[in-house]
Amino acid sequence: MANEAQKILDSLLGRVQQNTKSRNAVGVLLVLALIGSGASFLYDLLPRQYAMRMTGGDIMSNRHFLARLLQKEAANNGVAITLDPMSGSKEALIAIDEGRLDMAVILDGLENKYPNVSHVAYIGPEPLHLLVQPHIKEISDLVGRRVNLGSLQGGTRIVAKQVLEFSALEAGIQYVETNFASEDLLQKRADKLPEAIVIAAFAPSDVVEFLVKERGYVLLEIPFPPSLALRLGWVADSKILAYTYNVRPAIPSRDIRTIGVNMHLVANRNVDPRAVFKVLESLYAAGLDSKLKFKVSEDQLRTSSGYPLSEGSKLFLARKNPFLSAATFDKLKGIFGLVLSTLSTILVVLRWFRGAEPPPIEPLWEDAVFVEWLAKIGEIERQFDSGLANREHLPELAFSLQAQLTIIKADAMKRAGTAKLQNTQLPQLLLLAITDAHARFMQVLSINKGIL
Repeated sequence: MANEAQKILDSLLGRVQQNTKSRNAVGVLLVLALIGSGASFLYDLLPRQYAMRMTGGDIMSNRHFLARLLQKEAANNGVAITLDPMSGSKEALIAIDEGRLDMAVILDGLENKYPNVSHVAYIGPEPLHLLVQPHIKEISDLVGRRVNLGSLQGGTRIVAKQVLEFSALEAGIQYVETNFASEDLLQKRADKLPEAIVIAAFAPSDVVEFLVKERGYVLLEIPFPPSLALRLGWVADSKILAYTYNVRPAIPSRDIRTIGVNMHLVANRNVDPRAVFKVLESLYAAGLDSKLKFKVSEDQLRTSSGYPLSEGSKLFLARKNPFLSAATFDKLKGIFGLVLSTLSTILVVLRWFRGAEPPPIEPLWEDAVFVEWLAKIGEIERQFDSGLANREHLPELAFSLQAQLTIIKADAMKRAGTAKLQNTQLPQLLLLAITDAHARFMQVLSINKGIL
């Protein structure tokens, strides 16, 4: 069966070669394929600009401040970020899931029910600020009071409700919920503000500082972060340092415990990984780090948000892998094989364009030269078979033998155009023998790699 197939192939190759139009068509297709592959490779190397839509939530929040800093830093890395202020993390997650937004800074503690959202990086904890009017001394005093939990679509509201529920306070029964945005809190008269306000923001917060200094609020301790953490995995034990918001009087008067809510950078899973890579470069840049009120650590990038790690984050983490890793070595071997195959293809194309030489009137037959080359190929295959026992050095042996095959192939192609052959099929038989040997080497190397 194999011999019959080989005969059919030889006949087909001979017909195509003898037909000028067919020969030229095949040659053009091969050249176009090579040009296309080269163009694609060069395109990937070219620098490019990216455009993204991002939100940090409420325009008065520290998360929005972080997003603005990231916007400026990313512009230096070829990423143009447009900021879309939103009411909160829940609204941002919905927008990302639906593809209306590319990236967002969100709070932890929300339901992970959005399949198109991916995790980019952990940023850090945001302490929960429980601001109260001075006559309120503990959480139980919030019974019957108005408590502002922020936007209905915000992550702060979801987190705050869980904290209050843990304190046996239920909205609409033990307290009255209000949902003023930060801008409203800054604009309202003191007598129109609720008795308690919950704000998630890394300290010091400008909004919190205004409410303390201009509206007379104080900070109330949330004493049970470890206990709440037993129920909610995202809860961290955090604190707000004494004197953070005022010195005389000291607010707070001592370090107070509170809930730490993790912040994460998330993105739509279809965002170009190279764009995410550039954003992460900007996030961990020294220029951004110096302007933030806390340090963003690359070592904590993987701290889970509950969403799968983005391809861009994987690409960013992989940049530190050693160049001569096993994977890199495998790629180099593949590139080497591709180069050899490309060179061989070019030689074949050139031969095809030249076409078949007419037989001389009085030929001096040179069949013995091609027969000798075929014998050399047989010897090369026997050398390879002998080297199978030493699997550790098999790749080096294979590459050496492949180089010999390439030399034979190049010499044969050079001679085939002028050779006077009684058996005109010898060049094709030689080419097939080289191709078969090469394919067998690659197959054995692949199997050997799996064994090792």
